Amino acid sequence: MTKPSPLKKKPAPKKPAAPPQAAAAFDEILPEIEALSPDRLIAINLDIPRVVSQVLGVLPGLLALRSAIAEHVPTHDVALLNRLETYALAAWYAHLAWLSSGGAENSLKPLLAEAAPLRENLLSDAEALARRGLLDADTVAEIRAGLGHIDTANDLVALSALFTASWAEVASKTAASEEEVRRAGEIGPQLLAALGVREHGKGPGPTEAADRRARAFSLLVHAYDQTRRAVTYLRWDEEDADTIAPSLYKGRTGRAAAHSDTVAAPGDEAPAEPAALGAATPAAPNGTAAPAALNGTAAPAVPGAAPNGTAPTG
Repeated sequence: MTKPSPLKKKPAPKKPAAPPQAAAAFDEILPEIEALSPDRLIAINLDIPRVVSQVLGVLPGLLALRSAIAEHVPTHDVALLNRLETYALAAWYAHLAWLSSGGAENSLKPLLAEAAPLRENLLSDAEALARRGLLDADTVAEIRAGLGHIDTANDLVALSALFTASWAEVASKTAASEEEVRRAGEIGPQLLAALGVREHGKGPGPTEAADRRARAFSLLVHAYDQTRRAVTYLRWDEEDADTIAPSLYKGRTGRAAAHSDTVAAPGDEAPAEPAALGAATPAAPNGTAAPAALNGTAAPAVPGAAPNGTAPTG
């Protein structure tokens, strides 16, 4: 029997929380960040703000499946899903701290001068697309409601993620350019970092900040990856897992996709998954590995025991 979808509509990226809330999430999982084994680190070849926006956007649909996952995929650690929002906000904060470690204070004024008109242009374009049903109207309205410099920065992150997720559908129907979408994703975090430096001074040193950023990002990707595998198993017959929990590599625009933090982003085809759920690997996963049987005659194997998201001590 086909199980009803937990989604009322296709999820859209959501703008990250304000820095104080993200800082609280970071502090909550700091012991996990510090204890994470180096062999669990994942190369940062995705744009962290976009990943955070995407995870926050799909989170309601994932939480709606929590009880079903616990019942039908007993080997999956549902605590990963419970902590997914915390991991996302912690990764967001760690990214901002890394940016601020580079001395972003001097760039505040020019960033503000560029950010405001860029936000307005992209927001106007998004509203036009939303009126035609090409972007989620509620998400666009939530972005429009933002006030102040912090909201401007978060709004740019959300707009960049929103356009990127639907670029294939909207590219030929909007005046927004890939360069503007890419730039919005860059300016938003930079602006937040500069605001943070103005208010609180520089964060940790560059080396420490980069290490914590890599660890927080890895915890987020591990948790999302394992949750996505459980969703794929649970929703195999309904064939809607990619809508409920899309790949973190899906929907990137050409030039926006080329932007990478530490290494070159992979091509449109993401690299292969580790063979075992708990396997340690420095390669970035593509979300969910395809089951061996794809002809509809066999269901995917039940996911094995997933890592519990708490850092190994070894």
